Amino acid sequence: MSVSSDALVADQTDQPGEAVAVTAAGAIPWRLNSVNKDQLEVLLIHRPRYDDWSWPKGKIDPGETIPECAVREVWEEIGLVAPLGIPLPPIHYHVPAGLKVVHYWAVDVNGAALVPDGKEVDSIMWCSPEKAARLLSNPSDVEPLEHLASAHARGELKTWPLLVVRHAKAKPRSSWSKAEGDRPLAATGMRQAQAVGRLLQAWKPARIVSSPWLRCVATIAPYAKAADAKVKLNEALTEHRHGRSPHKTAAAVEALFDKQRAVALCTHRPALPTVLKQLEKHMNSRLRDELPSSDPYLAPGEMIVCHVAHGSKNKVVAVERFRPFDD
Repeated sequence: MSVSSDALVADQTDQPGEAVAVTAAGAIPWRLNSVNKDQLEVLLIHRPRYDDWSWPKGKIDPGETIPECAVREVWEEIGLVAPLGIPLPPIHYHVPAGLKVVHYWAVDVNGAALVPDGKEVDSIMWCSPEKAARLLSNPSDVEPLEHLASAHARGELKTWPLLVVRHAKAKPRSSWSKAEGDRPLAATGMRQAQAVGRLLQAWKPARIVSSPWLRCVATIAPYAKAADAKVKLNEALTEHRHGRSPHKTAAAVEALFDKQRAVALCTHRPALPTVLKQLEKHMNSRLRDELPSSDPYLAPGEMIVCHVAHGSKNKVVAVERFRPFDD
């Protein structure tokens, strides 16, 4: 889970350090008014079971990551398939089972047609953030809304994701006598690769830049096949090339910003310090502090999500970190 989100649990509850009994996830769908492009609108849903106004959300399923839960709930409740945008502050409140935490993301509806499921959600309403704040039934739901509106005011709401993935667990070097670039994934690594593929669906990168070594290619293969993503292999991301020419690895990272479209990079542990140092150049000190700073930086199959503001000079405005599979 992202480091920043988990750190908030102890700060916002009556009992610091209280264990979370229920985990849920959802999103605040948003758009810009078709006439006044500066006017932000958000989508409220009405749930007949509770007769309340809230955001699309629901409880996590077994084996599901929190971002996957958010994407699934938005699809089930309002028929929207869209990548997650910037993370919003999670909310915490008590239910009969104990402490409940709901993780939220901003989601750009971007003109998509919405279809409430009719059972859990019988009505939807587009309105201004100010009106939404008055109508929300749970006062806690106002905090992520305020964060979203503030990001919009700063020009940091519309973003695209840049993801860094460490390849999944490979067979040990000690038991491999052939070419290093041909060392395959271990059985655990193959399961991790499937989990990486499911989690990447939350941001839907249409292109992937990867080390051509087998363990990287095999890590991104399940997602690339399922999403029909374009894969570009770059020698600068291999261990050997990074060892000789780290500046070329840094240049490969910098080139990811050129198209300003969702992209994932897959590389090796030894290259991660160079990759992260290059990303740091695009973020403020608070976000730099959220990046891993010591070896091994990321576990096998773990990923970092950098949200880059559209129309900015490649400014990273939010950072998340996820480990989709732990054997």
